[in-house]
Amino acid sequence: MRISSIQRDTAETKIKLSLNLDGEGKTSIQTGIGFFDHMLTHIGKHSLSDLVVEVVGDLEVDCHHTVEDTGIVFGQAIKEAIGNKEGINRYGQAIIPMDEALILCAIDLSGRPYIDVDTPFTVDRVGEFDTEMVEEFFRAVGVNAGMNLHIQVLRGKNNHHIIEGMCKAFAKALLMAVTLNPRIKGVPSTKGMLEV
Repeated sequence: MRISSIQRDTAETKIKLSLNLDGEGKTSIQTGIGFFDHMLTHIGKHSLSDLVVEVVGDLEVDCHHTVEDTGIVFGQAIKEAIGNKEGINRYGQAIIPMDEALILCAIDLSGRPYIDVDTPFTVDRVGEFDTEMVEEFFRAVGVNAGMNLHIQVLRGKNNHHIIEGMCKAFAKALLMAVTLNPRIKGVPSTKGMLEV
């Protein structure tokens, strides 16, 4: 089982996160931000990863530290759970519809972070979640996981639908990328290694 468990305490946030990449999509999420909990639940459910997240953050300031630091820890957990990357597909992609929204996500678990996330939002907040934190979250995940991550919004008007579609597309692309492929022997790279 590819499992990781990470605890990170700073003056701004205290985070406990456990991840099982070979799970069933079971989640328990408590960040103090209802919309963010909802999105992390989608990521766990649709990536078939068992995900437990407990965060105590300085929400009296705003949601920035809670969201970004959760992304950092989630990215670290993905990297740790994947291990040496032998036998994984490495690449994953998904195009996901969410009502009027249509989202593309592509992932390469190359070990070389590069993040490009569309942010065509027309409101500042959805619930208690600042929409500008979408990019910060995915950047934190991608950098700390060593991931080349692209998310493009192909269509969309409703900001809730766009963000939810982004999370579901990310989840499906992640599932594809981390899946073990019996035809792949060793690390999926002509170099014989993936950058770390």
